[in-house]
Amino acid sequence: MSETAPAGKRKMPQHTKIFVGLLLGAMAGAIAQSVLPDGTANQALKDFNANWATPLGDIFLYLIFMVVVPLLFSALVNGVAEIGEAAKVGRTGLRALLLTIILSGIAVGIGLGGVNLVKPGAGISDAERERLTAGINAEEAKKKAEVKAEADEPPVWGIIPKNPLKEANRALTGGILPFMFFALVFGLALAAVEPERAAPVKNFIEGLFLVSQKMVEFAMKYAPIGVFFLVFRAASSLGANAVVAVGQYVILVLAALALHMFVTYPIFLKFVAKRDPVQFFRQCKEVILTAFSTSSSNATLPVALRVAEQEVGLPRKTSSFVLTVGATANQNGTALFEGITILFLAQFAGVNLDFSQQLTIMGLAILAGIGTAGVPGGAWPMIGVILAKFGIPVELIGVVIGIDRILDMSRTVLNVVGDITIAACVSGMEGNGVAIPEGVD
Repeated sequence: MSETAPAGKRKMPQHTKIFVGLLLGAMAGAIAQSVLPDGTANQALKDFNANWATPLGDIFLYLIFMVVVPLLFSALVNGVAEIGEAAKVGRTGLRALLLTIILSGIAVGIGLGGVNLVKPGAGISDAERERLTAGINAEEAKKKAEVKAEADEPPVWGIIPKNPLKEANRALTGGILPFMFFALVFGLALAAVEPERAAPVKNFIEGLFLVSQKMVEFAMKYAPIGVFFLVFRAASSLGANAVVAVGQYVILVLAALALHMFVTYPIFLKFVAKRDPVQFFRQCKEVILTAFSTSSSNATLPVALRVAEQEVGLPRKTSSFVLTVGATANQNGTALFEGITILFLAQFAGVNLDFSQQLTIMGLAILAGIGTAGVPGGAWPMIGVILAKFGIPVELIGVVIGIDRILDMSRTVLNVVGDITIAACVSGMEGNGVAIPEGVD
C-alpha cells in the first residue's frame, strides 16, 4: 500500500492546470453563448460576467500587477548593474552589450513585422469586440484622464522623471517608461560604485528580485481559476472567432521564434563567430533540451556554462561573463514574444496603434528583455504594464495565457541559445579561435 501511495499523490503540473482552466472556460463560454437565448445579449449571462467572471478573473490580474513595480525595478537594476560591469572587462563586455542590443532589436522587429503582416487578431467583428470590451474602454479612458490631470509636471521627453516614486505609483497607467529610465540609471550608478560599498544595496535588490519572483509564483497558483473566468468571458462573447485568432497567434509566435533561431543566429555564427551553425546547434543540444523542459533561463544556466566550455569550446572567461549576464539581461525570445503578444491583443481589442507607438512598444520590449524574470511566467507582469500604457484591456491576457506553456518553452530555448551565440561571436571577434572540446575529432 505504501508503495503505491506516491503515485496516487502525484500532482498535476501547474501549466497543465492552467491549460485545463482555459479549455473548461472556453467550453463553458461557448455553451453559454449557444444555449442561452440571444447569446451574450441574455441579461443573466451579462450579469454573471459583470458580477462574477470579471471580478474573479481580475483577482489573477491584480496579483500579477501588484508585483510589477518591485519585480521590474529589481530585475532591471540587477541586469543593468551586471551589464555595467562591461567597463571593467573591457571590449568583451562592450561587444556583448552591442550584440545583445542588435539581436534583441532584430527579434522584436521580426515579431512586429510578422504580426502586422498576418494580423491574427483582426478577425474579430466590431460587434463582438464591443460585447467583450463593454465598460473596459470607458474605465481606461477615465484612468488616462485622471493621470493626465495629475501629471502637471510631466517627464522630460516622456522618459526622464522628476519624481520616480510618482511614476512608480502610476506605473500601470502611463508612468512605466519614466520608471524604467530611473531603474536603468540606478543600475548604472550602482555598477559604478566601489564593490564593497555597493554590496549591501546589491544584496538588498537581489533579495527583492527573489521575493518578487516568489510572488509571481504565488499568483500563478491562482492562474487556473483566473484563466477560467477570463476565458469564459471572452468565449461567451466571441465564440469560435476567438479560438481561430488565438490559433493564428500561436502559429505566428512559433514561426517568428524559429525564424530568429534558424536564420538570424546562423548568420551571426557564420559571419561573426566564424563557426558552422549546424555543428554549433549539435553542440548545444543539451542546453536546448534543458531550456525547453524547464522554461527557465536561470535553471538552464549551469548546463549552459558547462556546454559552452566543454562542447562548444569557448574560453571560460568569455562564456562565464556573457552567459551569467545573459541569463537576466539577454532575453531575445521573450522580447520577440512580448512584441507579438501586445500587438495581437491590441488588434483583438480593436486598438489602433500607429507606427510611432509600435516603435515605442519595440523599445519597451527590448528593455523588457532585461526586466523580465528568467522563470516560467516571468513575462506576464511586463506585458500587462505595456497593455495598460496603451489603453489595451489587460483582461485579454486571459485569452492567451492558458496556451503559454509551449510558447514559454520555445522562447526560453531562443533566450539561452542566444546567450551562447553572443559568447561565440564575442570570442570570434576577439580572435580567440575555436577550442577543440575533448572527444571531438
